[in-house]
Amino acid sequence: MLTPDDAWFSRLDKALRDRLGADARAWLDEALAEATAHATARGAAHATAHGTAHTTARGTVHATPRGTAPATGTGAAPQRAADTVSSQAHADTVPGPTPAAPPAWETRFAAAGRHCLRSEPPHHADPEAAEAARVLILCAARADDTTVTRLYEYGTAAERRAVLLALPQLPLGPDGRDGLPLIEDALRTNDTRLVAAAVGPYAARHLDAHAWRHAVLKCLFTGVSVDAIAGLAERSRGDAELARMLGDYARERTSAGRPVPDDLPRVLALTQRFPLSADTPIGSSADPSVDPSAEPPVGSSAIPAVDSPAGLSDGPSTGSSEGMPTAPATAAAAGPSSDAPPGQSTAPAAGQSTDVPAGQPTTASVSPSEGPSAEEA
Repeated sequence: MLTPDDAWFSRLDKALRDRLGADARAWLDEALAEATAHATARGAAHATAHGTAHTTARGTVHATPRGTAPATGTGAAPQRAADTVSSQAHADTVPGPTPAAPPAWETRFAAAGRHCLRSEPPHHADPEAAEAARVLILCAARADDTTVTRLYEYGTAAERRAVLLALPQLPLGPDGRDGLPLIEDALRTNDTRLVAAAVGPYAARHLDAHAWRHAVLKCLFTGVSVDAIAGLAERSRGDAELARMLGDYARERTSAGRPVPDDLPRVLALTQRFPLSADTPIGSSADPSVDPSAEPPVGSSAIPAVDSPAGLSDGPSTGSSEGMPTAPATAAAAGPSSDAPPGQSTAPAAGQSTDVPAGQPTTASVSPSEGPSAEEA
C-alpha cells in the first residue's frame, strides 16, 4: 500500500506517478503546485506578521503631523463622538465580509478520488493512489493543526485516513502533539481503516503508555493486524501491564467461548523483558518474566498458554521436548502403586498438585485459535 515512510516524499511521489495515467499526473502536478504556493504565501505572511509584532513590541512613535495641534480642550470630545457616529453609519451601508473560500489545494484534496485513475485500461479509479495523492498534497501545503482538524472533521473516511497518515510529516504545534485529538477520535471508531492509520508512527511517538496499550487492544478487538502498529516491539518490551491486559482479554474470550486473536500470542511474547534461554524452563521461577507469588490456585484460570516462537506457557513443562529439560519427578523412586495400571506412575509431575490425578492439567490452557482443548489433545 502506498504510505509514507522514511524517504517518504520522493519514494511516494515516484510510486504514485508510476500508477497514474498522463491526465492524472498532470492533475497531480497542478495540485502540488497550488499546495506549495499556499504554503509559501502563508509562510511569508507569518514572517511579516511576526516582524510587525516585534516592531510594535519594541515601541513605535506615532508623531503628530507638523503644524497640526493635538485635539484637546472642550471641543475634542464632541468631535470624536461625531466621528464615531459617522463611522457607524458608513459601516451600516457596506456589506459585511463573506466567508473565505477554501484554498484551491483543499478542493484538490477532496477531489483526488475522481482524478487518480490507473494508467492501464480501463483506467479505473485507484483508491490507494488517491490516498497517496492526498498525503502528498497535505505535506506540500504544510497544513497546520487547524487545517487538518477541519479536513478530518468534514472529510470522508478516505480523507480522514489520509489526514492520519500525513500527521508525522506536518507542523502540528511546538511539540508536534496537536494532532493527538484526531488519533484519539480514530481509535474510538470501529472503522478498521481509521484504526490501522491511527496506530502509525505519530501514535508511537506521542501517545502515552495508557492510551497506547488500549490502542493495541483495539487492534486485537477489531481484527486489525498488529503489523500496522508502529514501534510495537520497542514499546511493548517489558510492559508487564500490557501483558496483564492481554491475559485478561484472552481469558474473557475463552470464557465466552470465543477464539483468542491470532496476533495476541505474538504481542504477549514481545512483552517479555529478557530473551529466554533454551536452558530455562519457560514459566519456571528462573524465568524473569514470571512472578512466583502470583501463581494462581489449582483449577483457576491462568495467563493463557500460547503457541509462539518464544514458547510461552503458564507453568513448567511436564513432558520432554527437544531443547527443553524435563521437569524432574518428585517421587520417581517410589515405584508404581498397586492401585495404578502397570507402567503408570502415581508420582505427581513438578508444578502439579498432589490433589489432582496425574495427567490432568491444573490450569486452563488457551489456544490462539479454535481447535481441540488441552484435555482433548
